[in-house]
Amino acid sequence: MKDPSFRRSLTLFRAFMREEEDPATVYTLLARDAADQVERYVPLDGKVVVDVGGGDGYFTREFRRRGAQSYLFEPDRGALRTRPAQGPRDTVVADGYLLPLADGAADVAFSSNVLEHVADPHTFISEMARVTRPGGLIYISFTNWYSPWGGHEWAPWHYAGAERARARYERRTGHPAKHRLGENLFRIGVGPTLRHVRGRTDVDIVSARSRYWPVLPELVTRVPGLREFATWNLLLILRRCS
Repeated sequence: MKDPSFRRSLTLFRAFMREEEDPATVYTLLARDAADQVERYVPLDGKVVVDVGGGDGYFTREFRRRGAQSYLFEPDRGALRTRPAQGPRDTVVADGYLLPLADGAADVAFSSNVLEHVADPHTFISEMARVTRPGGLIYISFTNWYSPWGGHEWAPWHYAGAERARARYERRTGHPAKHRLGENLFRIGVGPTLRHVRGRTDVDIVSARSRYWPVLPELVTRVPGLREFATWNLLLILRRCS
């Protein structure tokens, strides 16, 4: 699918609406889309790719399908236990704060929708940069708190307050919410993240854009205030400095 385009955005949106009932289709489609985005900047064949926080391995499998030497680093043992039987080998139980990798070990460091789940995103970004070789690529995307999906399963009621939104979700569904603000979901914004990345000396910004926006995806991230709502999901493509 052409990126950006209305067709791509609509296809991904329709898939997301069925995430609970058909996660395999959703994440297979998303993995292909993300790999296409990476290959705009670097061919994956023969490259070492580390997938940080990749859950049950859909992204890792897609990178391998395209010829990469891809490895999954995931802190949640539960996610690894529930992954498909054909899931990726060479998976390491580790979190993004302290990856068991040498400096510059990866050609591509990849993280999809993880940053909003870590309490210290700056340390997470630092570790992604550390394990990437000079000239290598860093792919980071996350759902910003004030986007319509910022509250995850209890969105968009998070605009009325996190605790109220979570309680509403649990009353409506009859089971506990997966996320709790301040424990495994955090208020992360587009503006503060961009300011942090621009101030770093170990990476250069190649692209800062909305991951799913169908037209002019880089323009929406340049408008303070509006970007916190309209970006939906911030995608950062960074280049590791020499």
